[in-house]
Amino acid sequence: MNSGSSKSTCSGRRNVVTVGLALAAAGIGLAACSSSPSNSATAGTTGGKVPLVVYSAQGYDKVETQAFQQATGIPVQLDDDSTGPLVTKIQAEKNNPKWGLLWVDGATVFASLDSQGMLVKNWEPSVSWDSTGQQSVPKDGSYIPTGLTMACAIVYDSSKVTNPPTTWNDLLQPQWKNEIGMNDPSVSGPTYPCVAGLMNSMGGVNQGENFLTQLQSNGLDVHETNGDTLQALEVGQIHIAMIQSSAEIGATLKGNSNLKVEYPTPVTALPSAIGIDAKAPATEIAEAKKFVSFVLSSQGQQVMQSGDPHGDSLYWPVINGVSPLPALPPLGSLPVQTIDPYTWGSREATINTWFTNNIA
Repeated sequence: MNSGSSKSTCSGRRNVVTVGLALAAAGIGLAACSSSPSNSATAGTTGGKVPLVVYSAQGYDKVETQAFQQATGIPVQLDDDSTGPLVTKIQAEKNNPKWGLLWVDGATVFASLDSQGMLVKNWEPSVSWDSTGQQSVPKDGSYIPTGLTMACAIVYDSSKVTNPPTTWNDLLQPQWKNEIGMNDPSVSGPTYPCVAGLMNSMGGVNQGENFLTQLQSNGLDVHETNGDTLQALEVGQIHIAMIQSSAEIGATLKGNSNLKVEYPTPVTALPSAIGIDAKAPATEIAEAKKFVSFVLSSQGQQVMQSGDPHGDSLYWPVINGVSPLPALPPLGSLPVQTIDPYTWGSREATINTWFTNNIA
């Protein structure tokens, strides 16, 4: 779900890339954000409508914003990058925001922005949430879930690994020395919730730091994003990867029959979500709300499920009437835990800094 370091980062509302009007065919998959650069043309204000500036790290964001623009006539400016750089940009723009809405993975990001008063609150689209969606909507209505993946599971090369680890602590065994890779949580959006989930399940921050320190001593290989870690797996640099479930399942669909996915107990639920800039002009806030409703409409969900078929499209829906793609296992079959985004969101900067200084 995250873009790689090859993506350009734009600095202002007039410098971000803007989507064109042509709607990509629903069956045509786009490259995941881990490797695809943004490529759109500039759109100006039309018919009293202002450009809706979308900061996003989703693999299907280009086709979704194109579909929305064609359906509504609202011009959209898409700044597509990894979650870490986007959040850094939002913080840098705090006194003069350039964004209209943020669409990334991980409720912890939005809980942190909400705690700083940066999000529109007390609004929810008129949709029929399923039980997963109901559990993912915050009490103050400060962000809106759009789908669910797992922050990290294990994908492994079955030609090299015959008895894969089934618990996280299994990764510390000597037999896996120099065999394991993961992403950097300061760059990859899903990875901080993965780290927070490990800490949560192990009893706290200190216990999680101890686990990660031991994992590093066992030869942990850290990369920036899903695509980088998967590449290390595919070329044999590592044999086990701890990354987001959608990237893992997508890798198994690309023709490498040796890649298999294991869900150690527990795996951490990772909602994708949209938050709206509280300081945006009223017209842009209204447009952002229309965008949210479009994403959760039947048309919007079809685009989400076709726009990145080997990546972010492999999510469990959060509204009634939409089924997950066939490659996903039943959600009820997985050992899922949910972490408190407000507890762990407030710790993100500190934990990411510790990871950078001690692990990455």
